[in-house]
Amino acid sequence: MPHQQDSLCPRVAREVATRTLSTLSKVVLSSQMHSEFHIRPATLDDIPGLQVLIPLSARNLRQGYSSEQVEAALGSALGVDTQLVRDGTYFVVEAGSDLVACGGWSRRRTLYGSDHVHATAKDDSWLDPKREPARIRAFFVHPEYARRGIGSLLLRTCEEAAARLGFTDLELASTLPGEPLYRAHGYAEVERFEVPLPAGKGLPVIRMRKTLRSAEVAK
Repeated sequence: MPHQQDSLCPRVAREVATRTLSTLSKVVLSSQMHSEFHIRPATLDDIPGLQVLIPLSARNLRQGYSSEQVEAALGSALGVDTQLVRDGTYFVVEAGSDLVACGGWSRRRTLYGSDHVHATAKDDSWLDPKREPARIRAFFVHPEYARRGIGSLLLRTCEEAAARLGFTDLELASTLPGEPLYRAHGYAEVERFEVPLPAGKGLPVIRMRKTLRSAEVAK
């Protein structure tokens, strides 16, 4: 029999995501910058679209990485993690009928990686919000929609959802192109390390953390 928390947490996370998006919609609709975008929780039906969006984003927004590193990372370090979708903590952004961005957060200990990361490299056990940081996970933006505020919209959505479930700290493994976004939102570098890739390659990433301000936690 599944642990009670395993069955309750995805439902609770989805309810929190819905409430968070309802709150954010007032902000989004009042902002001309974001009026063309719609953000919602991802579903399993979105996975084929995510499998197109993520490689497109990674290949075209790869500042600091070689094409060989990106190709090696796709399908391992970079890719769809359906656990996030099932938990209700992954979001997609649409412009009309087009899927233009995705990103999420997690109550689980895994910091990065797609469905194809070896099971020994992932830890899907639950985090304790009283003493551990929530994870910010897998942000990707369509190259034609880069630098239009979508990453910030996704990040605020994730931060508010995590705060509503009691988290006051957040942690992520940023790619090199993603570092400016996270620094602009108050994330600080903890360490730099390389994610192992096939054929002996490595992908440099940056572990970053942020403590939410009391006003952010109270939302």
